[in-house]
Amino acid sequence: MSKLDDKIKLYQEESKKLNLGLSDEYIANIAKSLGPAIYRADTEIVACGDKSELDRIRNNYLKKKLGLEDDNSTLDEMIQRVCVKLGTSNRRKYRALFYGLLAIEAKKESIYA
Repeated sequence: MSKLDDKIKLYQEESKKLNLGLSDEYIANIAKSLGPAIYRADTEIVACGDKSELDRIRNNYLKKKLGLEDDNSTLDEMIQRVCVKLGTSNRRKYRALFYGLLAIEAKKESIYA
């Protein structure tokens, strides 16, 4: 198995454990789109307690990548819903799952089709 396959399997197992309802294919497509970010410990995980990271996700992912034009407070609420869905006490919020859930929240999951 390749390193990518190992990461995809890890994310698929975590998704099933958390009952996120994400398909294996959807998770694989997200993981592939993230490139080298999934191989570095500091970028593989989203820290919901780090305001600067959440601001980057709002600006770079939600606004730039997904093209959302909602106000910041609406986008921040969306991010917080995903933080809760992944578990407030869960310290391993994988970026692939986080972005997948955000895309679904924004009704933009087709970018990973």
